[in-house]
Amino acid sequence: MSINHPSAPFVGAIEKSPKISLIGTLAMLIEAPGDFDLVQQGRIWALADALSSWPNVQEAVIGVTNVMLAFEQPPEDIGMLSAAIVELWHRQSGRKADGKLIEIPVVYGGELGFDLPAVAHRAGLSERDIIRIHSEGDYTVCAVASSPGFGYLHGLDHGIHMPRKSVPSLNMRAGSVTIGGMQTGVAVLTGPNGWNAIGWASIAMFDPHREQPSLMLPGDRVRFRIDRIEL
Repeated sequence: MSINHPSAPFVGAIEKSPKISLIGTLAMLIEAPGDFDLVQQGRIWALADALSSWPNVQEAVIGVTNVMLAFEQPPEDIGMLSAAIVELWHRQSGRKADGKLIEIPVVYGGELGFDLPAVAHRAGLSERDIIRIHSEGDYTVCAVASSPGFGYLHGLDHGIHMPRKSVPSLNMRAGSVTIGGMQTGVAVLTGPNGWNAIGWASIAMFDPHREQPSLMLPGDRVRFRIDRIEL
């Protein structure tokens, strides 16, 4: 169920409002308008920060270009709540990617980087070029979702974008450094995975015994460092 709220006087004629949809009676999805970029994602982070302290909001879960609100009780007035969220969207400033810097050593190629040749073939580059480009990138954690601790990383060079597989790998190992479309990431769990493995990292993305279980948080920056190359 989508909620269409008429443009209020404070909304500019050019800027669009976010799309707001209900998920059952205890959740709401707010989706940023327009194409994805870090500016819009920064506004999603700021929106989540603000909404997490609102009455009746149990949790604000950040996604890529969206935030989901989980409520303690079904909201009494959906229209009024939606209008307040739209107003907040238009008057707030975004949050910058000012989190911690995480460096991840990677063994590129080899048995666990089994999709590296396919990525190189699609890009029309050598495997060493793919490794160089990927390891020279400066990435931003847009959201931690899909599985506990999995960070969706923005900043992948357009020349090495690689579509997700139509048939997933059935047993990709946790720690696999992957490319999926315009994003890169590090697999948290061993199991089926449709992203393309180009290497492997030994560092744990999620550890329930750590004070902060997820290594990555939205707004953190990530750099991959070449530990070893196996071709």
